Order: sequence, then C-alpha cells, then structure tokens
Amino acid sequence: MTTQAFEPHDHETCIADGVSTVAQICADQGLQFTKTRQRVLEILLDDHKAMGAYDILERLRAEGLGSQPPVAYRALDFLVKHGFAHRIERLNAFIACSHLDDPHAPIFLICRSCERVEETESDPGKGEIGKAARKAGFVVERTVREAEGLCPDCVGQDAP
Repeated sequence: MTTQAFEPHDHETCIADGVSTVAQICADQGLQFTKTRQRVLEILLDDHKAMGAYDILERLRAEGLGSQPPVAYRALDFLVKHGFAHRIERLNAFIACSHLDDPHAPIFLICRSCERVEETESDPGKGEIGKAARKAGFVVERTVREAEGLCPDCVGQDAP
C-alpha cells in the first residue's frame, strides 16, 4: 500500500486497502487486530492528517468505543509497535503508515497550511546520516525526518 497524500486518489479504496493489508499482516503474524485498533487505523487513514491521541479519543468516545485515554494510547502503541502507524515527533501526533510492504525509514512532508502529511521513504545508510554514522562506527537503527512546508495544492494559495 503506497498512497501519495498530495495526489488525487480514491480515498475510500485507500482506507479499505490499508485496513485489509494490516488485517492480513496481523492474521499472518498471529496479532490481534481488535475492533478498536481497526477503528483507530481507519481514523488515521481518514484524510492523511496527523492526529493527536486526544483527537482520536474524542472520535472513539463519540462512536461508543471508549472514553478513557488508555483506550486510544493502547491502540496507538500497538499500531506504532508493529509499524502500522508512525509518531510524528514535531506534531506529537500519529499517522497511518503508507508503506507497509517493506521496512523503511520514513520522511514526513507536513503541509503547514492544509495539515496533510505525506510519508516517503529513505535509506538512512545513505546520505549525511549514514556517512556520519559510519565514520563514528555507529549503527543507525531508527531515524525520524520531518519537513514542514506547503503541498502542491497549497503553494499558490498561502501568502507568506
């Protein structure tokens, strides 16, 4: 499942594909993909915007799926732990992974105007981080790279 948040696409198919892919991975790995975990994933897939845990909790509460913070945090912990979602550090928020087909080091492109987030892939072993790590004898296990700016739709619409 690779979705480009800044490009037009069939969003209902995007959500359905994301949920079915995660459901299949969970079935293959013997993981419990509960109703609440699935709903949190659907919420994250909803419009390609990063969401905070309390925003997710409000949606769950409105749907009768739980009203206490641990409900949202447990589902998010599960999704992040298994690579189905990512935490965007800069926003203290979460987004569904759009590259479930292979391990990767995500780069997040965050539109400051419409707040959509596109996930793209990188190889931390290449480039400046990889060079610095090799020079120091350091093994990179995880990187988080986030860029804020304007998406193609907002470039001409946002006055500086």
